Amino acid sequence: MHNPLLQTIEALAKEKGIEAETIITAIEDAVLTASRKYYKTNENLKTRFNPETGQVDLFAIKHIVSAVENPETEISLKEAQELYGDEAEVDMEIEFPKRTDVLGRIAAQTAKQVIFQKVREAEREHVFAEYNDRIGEVVNSTVKRFENGDLVVEIGRIEAVLPRKEQSRAESYSPGERIRAVIKGVNRGIKGAQIVLSRTDPALLIKLFEQEVPEIYDGTVMIRGAVREAGDRAKVAVYSRERDVDPVGACVGMKGTRVQAIIRELRGEKIDIVEWSEDPVTFVTNALSPAKAQHVSIVDDEERIMEVVVEDSQLSLAIGKKGQNVRLAAKLTGWRIDIKSDEDKRREVEAQFGALEGGDTDTGTGESGESGEPGEPDAGAAPMADGADPGAAEPAATTDDTNV
Repeated sequence: MHNPLLQTIEALAKEKGIEAETIITAIEDAVLTASRKYYKTNENLKTRFNPETGQVDLFAIKHIVSAVENPETEISLKEAQELYGDEAEVDMEIEFPKRTDVLGRIAAQTAKQVIFQKVREAEREHVFAEYNDRIGEVVNSTVKRFENGDLVVEIGRIEAVLPRKEQSRAESYSPGERIRAVIKGVNRGIKGAQIVLSRTDPALLIKLFEQEVPEIYDGTVMIRGAVREAGDRAKVAVYSRERDVDPVGACVGMKGTRVQAIIRELRGEKIDIVEWSEDPVTFVTNALSPAKAQHVSIVDDEERIMEVVVEDSQLSLAIGKKGQNVRLAAKLTGWRIDIKSDEDKRREVEAQFGALEGGDTDTGTGESGESGEPGEPDAGAAPMADGADPGAAEPAATTDDTNV
């Protein structure tokens, strides 16, 4: 392109990630706005960018009519034929050129503001359209600054925000630091599209496993569910489509290399990887890892309540710190889990036999160690699906290594 203005327009379009035609339209609109302010007329004005000269031409459009009612927008057939001969007909339009070199400094300033506004609007729409299709994707970003607890980061040349509630409490950041986060949403705002990132969303854990474990990426191993309590613990349920592939071993890696890479990325968040099963009893047994269950039984299939009996020494491990282990297991499996120690269960059975011998129909319920409620689906729980789930699991608080 030989015209310097067109070269500038192309460069600006490439920089902003928008079409060159969008900028040309913005220039035409800007000159039109400035012309209306200068001429202060009711004429039907129109602008057109001339690629040959790089100038914006201004015209007053007049409609050919038989009888003129508005001289500013209409012209008689006789006058039109005097100008253009017999080719002029009723209902045709004629363009009358008008000068643009007289617009002056104020009009030029107005045009400049309109151009900037149009370009900004086009840039915002481009950002929204691009990143709205990338929700759930993990991106690399650089910490730029802090704003009231929120973190402003840069993805390339685009600014995004990592809200305080989407930051892991176990993590701290400093300007210039590179972090990976998942795109949680894109919001439209007065200042343009705002990209919202998250370090606590379960989708981040899922995507990290997809990046670190080739078997998950190619579909041999599937993530059937994941839950997290960011900064503390996570549980991930995996399943293998091939009998010869161990899903848990594939995720852990040789000497734990694969899962340790994910733990480092999550700043020490502990991860329990368990094998998914169609049998709910087996699945709940696996989900309570690292605790070992002695006996698991379904109490109410309709209400999805399950009773788990563990050895006295395993009770605190099964419940977890502040009920964390059983809570995550309940979210992962979708079952309410009632955990009892071996001693509690023995007392309950003895009380039931005693009531029967005494002819009492009121049976004792015994004591329970802790129960886990599946609860309502939330940001900390990812639904189980046939394929890899965008949800991620919260880490379990036992050891630094992954528990299987």
